[in-house]
Amino acid sequence: MTVYGYARVSTDGQTLASQQAALREAGAVKVYAEKVSGASTDNRREFARAIKALGPGDVLVVTRLDRLARSTRDLLNTLDAIAKAGAGFKSLADAWADTTTPHGRLMLTVLGGLAEFERELIRARTAEGRTRAKARGVHMGRPAALNRDQQREALARREAGEALTDIARTFGVSHTTISRLRPETHQ
Repeated sequence: MTVYGYARVSTDGQTLASQQAALREAGAVKVYAEKVSGASTDNRREFARAIKALGPGDVLVVTRLDRLARSTRDLLNTLDAIAKAGAGFKSLADAWADTTTPHGRLMLTVLGGLAEFERELIRARTAEGRTRAKARGVHMGRPAALNRDQQREALARREAGEALTDIARTFGVSHTTISRLRPETHQ
């Protein structure tokens, strides 16, 4: 079992020293540290390296949860990646966030259940809103590439035998856009 640490500060004016010291004191043999915003995990290279280094039985330690994740969803995704590596997770300041103990795993399971419940509620509200909007006649999806007059003209030219690519070039659209036009929807 190897203990790895992850330390992060958001700005250059902040220092990583206190986090690194706390992580080493907690037994971290290697501390991945970076000065980067936590708003997105996309630009956190050291974080990605820390996750990649984890193997079965290893533990990733942070000083506080906000050093690792900015939202419940982000935290759960991160914990899932750690679990898939067969590793555990521990936050020094948040005793309940410790997947190396049964109590910590229980707390994070409950947290995951609440996050999933919240996602389902959002999905249901979104679907209801979409249904109401469609009932009011709101068009969903991308706007049409051609207005009704252009569609009528393109259909007439297509029915007259003109090549789809020639018609498409006239309107600055793809030939597939012209091929999808249907007379019954443009009256």
